[in-house]
Amino acid sequence: MTQQEPSFDSTADAVRAWVEGWVVSRGAADPVPQPWGLTVDVGLPHHATRHVMTHADEATVRKLAEAYGAPAVSLKMFLEPDTVAPWLGREWISDGPGWLMTTPLRPSPETAAPDGYTLKSWRRGGVTRLLVLAPDGGFAARGQVAPTGRTAVVDQVETNPAHRRKGLGALVMRTLQVAAYEQGATVGVLGATTDGRGLYESLGWQVYAPLVGVTYSADPT
Repeated sequence: MTQQEPSFDSTADAVRAWVEGWVVSRGAADPVPQPWGLTVDVGLPHHATRHVMTHADEATVRKLAEAYGAPAVSLKMFLEPDTVAPWLGREWISDGPGWLMTTPLRPSPETAAPDGYTLKSWRRGGVTRLLVLAPDGGFAARGQVAPTGRTAVVDQVETNPAHRRKGLGALVMRTLQVAAYEQGATVGVLGATTDGRGLYESLGWQVYAPLVGVTYSADPT
């Protein structure tokens, strides 16, 4: 773990902060504490329930995989994918390597959208959402942030492939970070994929822990 300054007392604390913000961002059910972590009902056909393990070892992962093996159920673990893979059957499909990342939130100057692009934002239920429209009015980029006290979770950051390399991802991230800071948050948290990690690191985010998710499929290919 490499941090510019301490943010959490433990990985478990960071995970709980991420889950708390994520459920607010997604409108999911309140997390239910478990001996090994947290259970969250998401309520989507492709993502019914997720079990987030703040403490994961081989015995616990195998036990949960057996107990919760059903379509649209996922397990999230803060371990390397290669560590987890031998513990699971082929019906558990990995979403690839990921990372839990954090950054201090600080005030920063506003960033303007590139010429021709329009940045829109709105807030509902404490969640700030951003939409960047392309010059023709189509979708260019988006993102949202959910503050929950001193921490804020950045979520759903996406840029249309046709509009990449124009600074839109950085625009969205900086705007979300400012919005969270203005709501009182001082630490940002997010779950990064391979596609997003480079962007986040370029903006000062740092890896806190590895992250891997697996979803059960009744008919693995």
